[in-house]
Amino acid sequence: MKYILSDNGLHLRFAPFTLTRPLGTVRMGIMTNEERICLFDASAEVLFQTEDYLTAKFPSGEDHEAAVTINAQVILSENLMNVISLLKEGEMLVKDGLWIARNGTEKQREVNFSGELLFISQRWDLYQKNHIALLSDFSWLTKDRISQPVSDTNTIIGDRALVFLEEGASVEACILNTKTGPVYVGKNAELMEGSVVRGGLALGEGAGLKLATKVYGATTLGPHCKVGGEVNNVVFQAYSNKGHDGFLGNAVIGEWCNLGADTNSSNLKNNYSNVAAYSYETGKTEKTDVQFMGIMMGDHSKCGINTMFNTATVCGVSCNIYGGDFPPKYTPSFSWGGADGFERFDLEKAIQAAQAMMSRRNVAFTEGDRRIFEKLFAES
Repeated sequence: MKYILSDNGLHLRFAPFTLTRPLGTVRMGIMTNEERICLFDASAEVLFQTEDYLTAKFPSGEDHEAAVTINAQVILSENLMNVISLLKEGEMLVKDGLWIARNGTEKQREVNFSGELLFISQRWDLYQKNHIALLSDFSWLTKDRISQPVSDTNTIIGDRALVFLEEGASVEACILNTKTGPVYVGKNAELMEGSVVRGGLALGEGAGLKLATKVYGATTLGPHCKVGGEVNNVVFQAYSNKGHDGFLGNAVIGEWCNLGADTNSSNLKNNYSNVAAYSYETGKTEKTDVQFMGIMMGDHSKCGINTMFNTATVCGVSCNIYGGDFPPKYTPSFSWGGADGFERFDLEKAIQAAQAMMSRRNVAFTEGDRRIFEKLFAES
């Protein structure tokens, strides 16, 4: 079966994360929507209705009529996928005026969805609604399965059944509180000794908490992310690191990012008012209805030791931020510097830095990656 995940024309609303990928591959909970489709149907072919330049890396679904198109703003669940799979050609699944999925290109008849629906309308929903996605994914992934044994060196507060360890996972001498959400530890992931977790927490394959890490849910570490210090309601996409002390809260970190030791990000203004944040849609800072917001960091961006980020900071793709004072609340892609000013990061040097980091994890920087970098560099 072919499935097409549609950005729904909102490419810039979810930037900087969707500058380098379609919305359907952005992670929250435990999985991405692409991964949820493959969990439901292992033989599924997943395509994307997205920006032209992203099709250099992600297969386009623009010319496919015999497929089910899904609104990528809708976070898929097992129940929802069961309903979508039953759509007949020409039918569109809707709820309260929102389109969810359609079979084919011609809309003939609307089918109302009566179940619960998780929908993201802004990029901060990725952390604000992460607890709902995490609960749904945990239930789906662990259904009718048995966890690997949980070592007696750990202290479990709450329901022990809400701790699930995949094959090769390691958790020793940790405190795990499941009263506020489950703890999912993916294949070959590790919670090092002394870590204290208040769920929900999801670790992807090969991810890890460093020694004595403090975690408040709902927090997600995508595959191969390494995190230390203190984090609160943060979503890491994949292959990114915050390996040392420092606080990060109510934030989203892209892929291939690295936060230097003792990096700290404010997530609340001193006057407790709602924050303003840079919008890629309007090209200016806009007031939001959100009180708690840390940093939104795009792929391949880095910051040096002791970096301090203001509340609601937005950082683009392939930035290198350093210095002893707060950098601006918006850092354009391919910027190098900090509070004292920025220089433009040379494109080839940015690509070399990306290649060097990715090669350490045996992941190739593809021709598609290069074309995406070139496009973003030309427009930054």
